[in-house]
Amino acid sequence: MPFASTPAFAVAAAWRGDVPVVPTPPIATDWLREELADPAYRAAQPTVVDLIGRAIADWFASLFQGPFGAPPELLPVLLVAAGAVLVLVALLVFGVPRLRARTRVAATLFGDDDRRSAGDLRRDAADAAARGDWVAAIADRFRALARSVADREVIAVLPGTTAHAFAASAADPFPDERAALAAAADAFDAVRYLERAGDEAQYRAIVGLDDRIAAATPALDGAAAGTATAPGAQAR
Repeated sequence: MPFASTPAFAVAAAWRGDVPVVPTPPIATDWLREELADPAYRAAQPTVVDLIGRAIADWFASLFQGPFGAPPELLPVLLVAAGAVLVLVALLVFGVPRLRARTRVAATLFGDDDRRSAGDLRRDAADAAARGDWVAAIADRFRALARSVADREVIAVLPGTTAHAFAASAADPFPDERAALAAAADAFDAVRYLERAGDEAQYRAIVGLDDRIAAATPALDGAAAGTATAPGAQAR
């Protein structure tokens, strides 16, 4: 747009007394569009949350207006109902925090992005054992054990948890399996990090451990489910 047709030019001209500030309709339209394009106008517009809040407030106000309005004694009940609706909407929009956190945690298992369920891991371990791949069989069955315990919310297996940290934490709710858990963690580390071949006896021991823990009732002795973490340790 030429400078002579801008609002700034018109104001300057009026200040000097050259011309009156009476733009033609096309120029006035251009000025209006230019002014409304200012980001300050868009920032001042109400958001979706503002509109919802205003609609709820208007609805509440309408309930107490006119000859058929609700008595003031119902205000607490209506406020509670509105609060419940807002909580429901928040859960639908943002999700349940605990479930969302659990989904993020479940994606990582001993440092690997592994989204297989406990059942899938057990099947993959059995397939590996059938073909004599004891490295994969031992690793997947130990992961199945950890995922199963975490899914039961006995303990939480977080990113950064090592095999031995998991075994130590799981030994608290399953004290009779303390030695077997430590041996299973040793076998997992041996095939996963020390490049040991593993053997059928180690795999069968982890299978038996997994089956026993799956059938056992954890002894939580009044404490909340623990968290298997290894502060400062590398994820395994």
